[in-house]
This record gives sequence, C-alpha cells and structure tokens, in this order.
Amino acid sequence: MADIAPLQALARDLRARIIETSSRTGTPHLASCLSCVDILTVLYFSVLRVDPAEPRSPTRDRFILSKGHGAPALFQVLAKRGFYPEAMLDSYGEDGGVFAEHPPTPDHLAGIEAATGSLGHGLPLGLGMALAGRIQRQPYNVYAVLSDGECNEGSVWEAAMLAAAQRVSNLCVIVDFNKWQATGRSQEVMALDPLADKWRAFGWSAVEVDGHDLAALERELRRFPAGDGRPTAIIAHTIKGKGVSFMEDDNNWHYRIPSPEEVVAAKKELGIAA
Repeated sequence: MADIAPLQALARDLRARIIETSSRTGTPHLASCLSCVDILTVLYFSVLRVDPAEPRSPTRDRFILSKGHGAPALFQVLAKRGFYPEAMLDSYGEDGGVFAEHPPTPDHLAGIEAATGSLGHGLPLGLGMALAGRIQRQPYNVYAVLSDGECNEGSVWEAAMLAAAQRVSNLCVIVDFNKWQATGRSQEVMALDPLADKWRAFGWSAVEVDGHDLAALERELRRFPAGDGRPTAIIAHTIKGKGVSFMEDDNNWHYRIPSPEEVVAAKKELGIAA
C-alpha cells in the first residue's frame, strides 16, 4: 500500500490548481472536478500501470474519464504524473489549444484514451478496449470513471449487461457518486438507489467505499480483478465540491466560476499558500 500522506497532500494541491484554473479561464464544472480528485489521485499515483515515457505502450492500463466534464481535474493529474510539462496548462482555454472543457482525442494529448463528454459513452468504449485486450492476449486492465447522473443512460446498462455476459474481468467502473446532477439531486431526477445492488443484479462484483478515503479507495482498487470472472464496479460515495467548505454539496458550483477572492479563501482552507 502506498504512503497515503503524500497522496493526500497531492490531492490538496491538485484541488487548488483546479480552482485557480477555473477562475483564470472561466471553466465550469468545478464542483464535479473536486469530487473525483481523490479517485484520480489514487489511480494515477498508486494503481495504474502507465509510463509517461511510453504513453501508447500496448501493455499499458487504460483509463477513461467517462464523465468528460471532469477534464480539468484529469488535465492537472496527467501533468503532475509527467505526461506533459505543467507549464503547458498555462495555455488552458486558449484558441487552438488542446485544453478545453472535455478531453480531446488521444492524438492531441498524451495520456488521453478517448474523447469523452457525451455521457454514457465511456463504459462502452472501455468495454471494447477490455475485450480487445483479451483477444490480443495483452495483460492490461481498463478503468472508467462514471458520474452518478451518467448512470441514467441506457448505454451504460447495455454495456454492463454485455460485460457480465462476456465475463470481462479486466474492466473496472468507478462511479463518482456525489448525489448531484446538473439540475438537481440524482435520486430525485432518476431513482438510482440502491446503486451497488443494481450493478450486482447486472452480474458485476460491486462494492461501496468512501470516495475521499484514499486508503480505502486504494484497497478496493487493488482487489480488482475480482478473481471470479466478473467485471468490477466501485461505488465511490463523494461530495460535490469536496475540500472547500463553501463549495461542498452546493450544486451552484456545477457552473459557477470562483472570484479571485474565493480562490484565496479556498486555498487557505486547503492549506496551500496563496
């Protein structure tokens, strides 16, 4: 198990960088980015078998951010992991640049496996990659982070049924279950609960975890593959806007842009020098 303290410090730093970038560039979906930072941190700095020096290695693990609106978080994580210089992020949002509100195509940015953002597409893509790995006898695993609102999409459950039917054991879904969608509470928009039981009913090995407990996240991710031929679903209970008290569980921050004063206040809470 990795030393959790450095991962926690890294997650705080990433949150500060995401908040600063949102303010500087007018990029929305801030709260949705903050809810998945801990998941991305554990994946990229403790679990995924990836090499920034060989981003297209055929044996690499594949990661798909199916909730593409969380791209500002992924961009920061990939830079920290060494896929490209952190200074590149200074061009965020510029005309002709590669950094936008959603991930670009893999040809445009190292570390990206698929352009996402149209919700419900990431899991089917990941399933295809996982099946390809089986056919090609490659040892990689495929991980996909979904939003809870994305689980409203029928394509998610079509892919879930096929993955279970084909016993695609090298496929892992992590649901960023922050309980909000763009226009309201997830449970009010579409009755998701009991979400873990739904994945189990579709033939998956499913567990629930505190999505901000880095040690627990790492433990569950390292238990994958399940060992019995089933794909794995990890339901990560998270808080939208996690890490900043005036953003937490406030759906206004799905689209709101922080002011310079709010950036300073947020960084103070995170213990990051302004």
